Amino acid sequence: MTAIHTEISYRNVGLLALAQAVLMTGTSLLITTSALVGRNLSDDPVWATIPLGLQFLAMTLSTIPASLFMGRYGRRAGFLVGVSLGLAGTLLAGYAVLVDSFVLFCVAAVLLGSFNATGQFYRFAAAEVASEGLRARAIGLVLAGGIVAAFMGPNLAAWTRELAGPEFAASYLSLSVLYLVGLVAILALRIPMPPPVALHSVGRPLREIAASPMFAMAVVAATVGYGVMNLLMVATPLAMEGHHHRFEDAALVIQWHVVAMFLPSFVTGDLIRRFGVRRILVAGVLLSLACVGVNFHGHSVGHYWLALVLLGVGWNFLFIGGTTLLTMAHRPEEKAKTQALNDFIVFGTVTMTALGSGALIATLGWAAVNVLVIPFLLAVLILVWRIR
Repeated sequence: MTAIHTEISYRNVGLLALAQAVLMTGTSLLITTSALVGRNLSDDPVWATIPLGLQFLAMTLSTIPASLFMGRYGRRAGFLVGVSLGLAGTLLAGYAVLVDSFVLFCVAAVLLGSFNATGQFYRFAAAEVASEGLRARAIGLVLAGGIVAAFMGPNLAAWTRELAGPEFAASYLSLSVLYLVGLVAILALRIPMPPPVALHSVGRPLREIAASPMFAMAVVAATVGYGVMNLLMVATPLAMEGHHHRFEDAALVIQWHVVAMFLPSFVTGDLIRRFGVRRILVAGVLLSLACVGVNFHGHSVGHYWLALVLLGVGWNFLFIGGTTLLTMAHRPEEKAKTQALNDFIVFGTVTMTALGSGALIATLGWAAVNVLVIPFLLAVLILVWRIR
């Protein structure tokens, strides 16, 4: 890679990191507020989490068409469509709160979920503008943009909570301004269009790609890492409430969990280059198992804080490691369908854990939920050990 290409690469990575910060800030704000807004707008509190569930479902279902669209028309075009949907969604969400419409708020959640689906491909775009040896670092630097979300999302919701009358209406309207920043960042991207071979060659059948050991290890690592993280993260505030901790304590624990998820991204790529992706995956599993161990050890605020910090770093290693492996599992002409399948599996799992965590902790209890994740983490270790 020449000096000018290196400069262009880091420029693109910086813009993608900014777009990632905007995306994750919006996601953080939505996770913080949507259940409360859903409760206020719906006739029955049982429907309170439906908008959030629809957001995750829309994200999952949109991953495949989003990836295929980008494979034909380029990353920049796909990202522009996505952020436009996000902008429309946040404006509609603010309007829905103002006019007290639960249905419109659900439609807004679908639009925002579709935006989130396109935003998940920022990390792949970063890998494509970096040389092979720098891909893991580029992926990590883009994901590091999520650190902003740990502080800005919840605080933006708190600062604007009652500015426009109905609770959180101003939060969504102010988020639209932030999405405009993301739109400007995407407009400034200079990512090459897919090469002609990628447009006219389908490559290997998807079933053949999916059967390869590299693909299997990449998908299992990312899916288990994200699924375990999401299940325990969503369930933690419920567990803390059950042990009579304050909401403010739970919010602090979640905030530092998000920091732990993204802060290591500055060095994870370098760690992968130095120690190899397999060792980083093993480290991610061990950190996640350590989280489970801390959860069994005690129920103080300090225990929950330490457990979710360990869980956040474990997710970082597994997700970046899995993403790095996936870039090695396909040819250029196969990337759209391969990445689409990967993200459909990963975020389909995230959707199920988001929708099911409350029911699991209510029926099985906090200890059983922690036991439940152990076999999945051990499966990653076995896969890493067996696949050479």
